[in-house]
Order: sequence, then structure tokens, then C-alpha cells
Amino acid sequence: MTLLDETPDIRYRQLADTLAVAIRRGTLLPGSRLPSVRRCAQTHNVSINTVVAAYRQLEDRGLIEARPQSGFYVRATLPALKTASAPSNRIEKPADDVLALIDTVFAAQQNPAFTNLSLACPQTSDFYPGSKLGRMLASQLRRQPNLIGQYALPPGSLRLRQQVARRSMTLGMLLEPGDITLTHGCMEALQLALRATTKPGDCVGLESPTYFYLLPLLASLGLKALEIPTDSQHGLSLDALELLLQEKRLNAVIAMPTVQNPLGCTMPLAAKKRLARLMNDHQVPLIEDGLYAELQFGSALSPAVKSFDRDGWVLFCSSFTKTLAPDFRIGWVAGGRFSEALHKLKAVSSMSESLLLSETLATFLEAGGYDHHLRNLRKRYAAQVEEARALIARHFPRGTRATQPAGGFVFWVEFPPAVDAVALFHQLLEEQICLTPGTLYSPSGRYRNGLRLSCCYPFDARYSQALARVGAKACEMGGLPAGIA
Repeated sequence: MTLLDETPDIRYRQLADTLAVAIRRGTLLPGSRLPSVRRCAQTHNVSINTVVAAYRQLEDRGLIEARPQSGFYVRATLPALKTASAPSNRIEKPADDVLALIDTVFAAQQNPAFTNLSLACPQTSDFYPGSKLGRMLASQLRRQPNLIGQYALPPGSLRLRQQVARRSMTLGMLLEPGDITLTHGCMEALQLALRATTKPGDCVGLESPTYFYLLPLLASLGLKALEIPTDSQHGLSLDALELLLQEKRLNAVIAMPTVQNPLGCTMPLAAKKRLARLMNDHQVPLIEDGLYAELQFGSALSPAVKSFDRDGWVLFCSSFTKTLAPDFRIGWVAGGRFSEALHKLKAVSSMSESLLLSETLATFLEAGGYDHHLRNLRKRYAAQVEEARALIARHFPRGTRATQPAGGFVFWVEFPPAVDAVALFHQLLEEQICLTPGTLYSPSGRYRNGLRLSCCYPFDARYSQALARVGAKACEMGGLPAGIA
């Protein structure tokens, strides 16, 4: 099928996507001139109006810019953040000032008066099929009103667990419904996995930087943390991990090998296989957080580390909160050799998940609309990440670097050393703009010039202006000009 075979609306979008791929791959280099509108129309056998619409969309994404009486040019892109800082190998409890800062950020994130650039929770209904789920929920209740009078005892709704097991095949996993425990979101899945694999005083290996809410979670369970160097493109350092395992310094590891939060990177396939082999050889549990794994931007999904698990030492945690129904709060964990322990821990933790909500999700998954929804969501997030990176390249201080995420809607930004992200956070709170400074993502409070940005909001004037204001304040703080060199 050619572009000519499609409707005009689809043709310009396809042309824009084709050119965007060429820009991302470096086929069209930063600063290079795009073909004229007429020449591009002839090359792709489309109308001039189609090319104009495609170029306008690429402008909106921040990938190209129009220069008066000259044409369209590929915009300069952000310098890549090649590696994350190598943390120390000290075993420690999360620092009190880090935990206090997390509380401050969380309070600001809940304030509707604030413009939020940090909360990793889509804030409008158009990110989710809410109306369709609402109709299915009402239909489910009409057909089975007795559902609201039943307990879905652990491990939870069999029908939903069957659907989870079926969908897990897209990430390379072969699970049985009995392997799966339904949980109250991914956070409870992680908590139960930690309780099943560790005891107070144990040491847990963490990526550095890591998802910041793991820090109060570890503190609440009396666990210590050891930061493991994490590359911004290739993920967890397996050489460092192997050394720690050989020295028997770790009782468990938590990692996000696919679309890591906050870096956005995905480990190469060979590294995932090696990670599974290391954990099985040393018989140390790996708690794999797969929350964003279905939001990968690539045409083929990278498999989970769990898919290479030989003896059940990998526990896979996920939920539907980021992709389908946040308020349903339904997550799950595939526990491997720890499955029975997880069933029992769920019973004494929160007993059960809503049978009505679980059956509604199962109905949606059975109907086959989830894959279509995910495809649209991936395209939208990919475009919004590109647009946010373009705004950063325009407004943030010279010398700023950023990761290029492989999926999801969060990525990591690193200011020049003169910019203190914690001080910037406090200054912007006075202007009702909320960030998450980099120190939140490290038990020892590292990364003072880093921050995580989230792109799961409508890209309206309010968001764009807030991001520009962050850049202006950072330039002022560092005494640096805006825009990359």
C-alpha cells in the first residue's frame, strides 16, 4: 500500500511519521534542509497540501523549523546523556532529607492549582477508554448484580488472570493463571514481592537513579538499599551487579529493564538474558517492574527478563493503571517460585480486589480493543516526548542533556553543574510549578542537577509556558544562555 492509496488525513500523518523516523535515525541530520514542498510531493506522489500538513505536524512536534524565504530545516536536537553518574557502593537506609523531599513533592503534585511537570499519571480522560469501560461496567452490573456481594479471594478473578496470562505472551512470558496474583496496583505488587523475598535488615539492589517511591517503600519494610550504576542507554550495569552477587551483598534486586523510570531506557536483549542468568545462578530474587513495558515505541516489543527465567527467581510486577484504568487500581505479580507465598501475603495485606472491576477489565481485554488503544497511546506519547525535548532544546540552559526514552512518557534531564535542581524546585513552587528533582531518585541524595520530566498531559499553552519558565529560571540560576549550542 502506498501513500496514494490512503485518505488525505492518513496520508499526511504517514508522511510525517516517515520523516520523523528519518530524523530520529540521523538520516536527516540536525540543521539539514528538507526537500521543498513541491519536490517532496513529487517524491511521495502526494498533493502539495498533504506535504504542507505533514511539515506543519513535524513543526508541532518540534522536529523541524521554517526559516523565512529559505525552507524547512531539521531542528538541532538535545545532546544525549550517555551515562548516569556512578554511585557509591555503600549500603544505607534512604536519607531522611530525601524522604522529606518526596513528601513535599507529593503534596505539591496533589494540588490542582499547580502546573505539574512531574507526576507520572495522565490527568485527562482522553488518555484512557473511560467511556467504553464505563459502559462495560454498567452492563456487567446489570447482567451480574451479585458481583458486588462477592469476594474475589486471592489470587483474584480467574477470568482476569487468564487474560493477563494471555497478554503476557506479547512480552515473551509463558504464564499460567495460577502463577498470577492480582494486587491493588503495581505498588502493592512490589510491596508483596519484597515481603515474599526479604526480611527487615536485608539489602536490596536498586538502579541509580531509580523510581523514587521505592525509597519510602524500602524504609517502611526496614530494608537497606545499595545503588547500582545504571547507564542511561543500556540500563543496569551487569558487571557491577555480578560483582555484588559474587560477594553475596544482595538479598534481592528491583529493576525496570524495559522503559526504565526515570531514564526511559530499555536494556538490550543480550543484557536481559544475562540478567536472568545471573539471578538464577546466584539464586537471588529479581523483582522486575514492568509497569511501562507495553508502552514501548518500537514496532516489536522487547521481551521481559522474566521470559528468560529458568528456575523461578524472577518476579514480574505490573498493572493497568498507566495504560487503561487508573482508578480501578488493579495490578498483578507473577511470582515464580514465590507464587504461593504471594497468595498468602495478599490475603493478610488487603485480602481481595474488586470482582466487579476485575470482571470489567477482563471483558475489555476479551473484546480485543486493548491493542488498538495501546498503539494510539504509544504514538501520542512518542510525539509528546519529542515535543517536550524540542521545548527543552529551545528554553533550557546551554549544556543541558537529556535521555531519549524507548517508550512511556518520562525521561531524564541533566542541567549543567551550576544549576541546582533542588533549589530550582523550591523556587518554582512559589510560582505553582511542580518538578521532581533528581535527588529523589537516589537513596543517598545524588543527582542534584538532574530532574525527571513527564509528558502525560495535554500539550497546551499552560504546559508549554511552564516548561519554558523552568528553562528561564535555570538559565538565571546558572548564568547561562538558553538553547543548545
